[in-house]
Amino acid sequence: MRRHPTDGTLRRLLDEPAGVADADREHVAGCPVCLSGLAAARADAAVAADALSTEVTADVDAAWQRLTAGAAAVPPAVQVAPPRRARWRAALRSPVIAAAGVVALLAGAGAAAAADWLPIFRTERIAPVTLTQADLVALPDLSAYGDLRVSSEPNVRPVAGASTAAQLTGLAVPRVGELPRGVTGEPTYQVGDRVTAVYTFSAAKAAQTATAAGETLPTPPPGLDGSQFRLTAGPGMAAVWTEARGVPALVVARAVAPAAYSSGVPFATARDYLLKLPGLPADVAAQLRAFSGDGTTLPLPVNSRYLTSSAAKVGGKPATVLTSRDGALAGVVWADAGVINAVAGSLSADEVLSVARELR
Repeated sequence: MRRHPTDGTLRRLLDEPAGVADADREHVAGCPVCLSGLAAARADAAVAADALSTEVTADVDAAWQRLTAGAAAVPPAVQVAPPRRARWRAALRSPVIAAAGVVALLAGAGAAAAADWLPIFRTERIAPVTLTQADLVALPDLSAYGDLRVSSEPNVRPVAGASTAAQLTGLAVPRVGELPRGVTGEPTYQVGDRVTAVYTFSAAKAAQTATAAGETLPTPPPGLDGSQFRLTAGPGMAAVWTEARGVPALVVARAVAPAAYSSGVPFATARDYLLKLPGLPADVAAQLRAFSGDGTTLPLPVNSRYLTSSAAKVGGKPATVLTSRDGALAGVVWADAGVINAVAGSLSADEVLSVARELR
């Protein structure tokens, strides 16, 4: 029977993960005893860092309010967006963002060692998760179960043309074969940067949330408290054809597919626990269970009040077709070789599928 790695090895997983043997790393990832020891080592490291830190804390939100009190005197061209923390805090309160976040954290698979992060998810296909309006209202707010730290944001912006979009994103520009009826002219281009965020699960925060809702929080498995999930997506680009009144008639977009990583907790451990959290609607949890184990299917939240979804094929790849219930809008999204592709507009489902299948 193999012995557990020493306390020194567990600490090295935090400080110098590349120096830990693959056999020890794999043992820790699947051993509850070692995961508990790893969590304790992480807590000790945090205490030491706090004791040695000379950083001065401040209320960033209050400071921003004071700074922007005189924003009317600043020319619009030089006004600055609110701090990232404030914007992402507001986003976490959105049920749509909460849905995307929850399914992203649940959509993973068995880990393979890679430096200090264990890959748990890569996008190979997309599948819809149907959400009712009641589901969207009931979905848990991720900020109530932990903390999100965003290190890079999309920064979506217009660019001069296709060559610039390709240069900034490293992606091949999608070329439309034949424009649908009613869509004319040349497109404008937009790009977005890579998004990177780290979500840290907090058992204490989750317990407070459950208590406030009159629920009982299931006991977290060893190592989950304080564990981190790193989420990445992008960069991406979009070609946009606009109607005379300024409304997009056709959008063809492409982006590096989302991926997720864990600080050491195996996917199955996190998945089984997160699916039991209070507030996650039973029907949503059931849909996630149906395909969340393969680690390659990206759940796509679909609000059934406004949209219907159906399956199709684009270039031999599974695709999801979305159509507004009034028939005014349609879109199709699919994954291919690590890239998410989408075509949407004021068109029919047949029209967006025709554009998608003829892309070069």
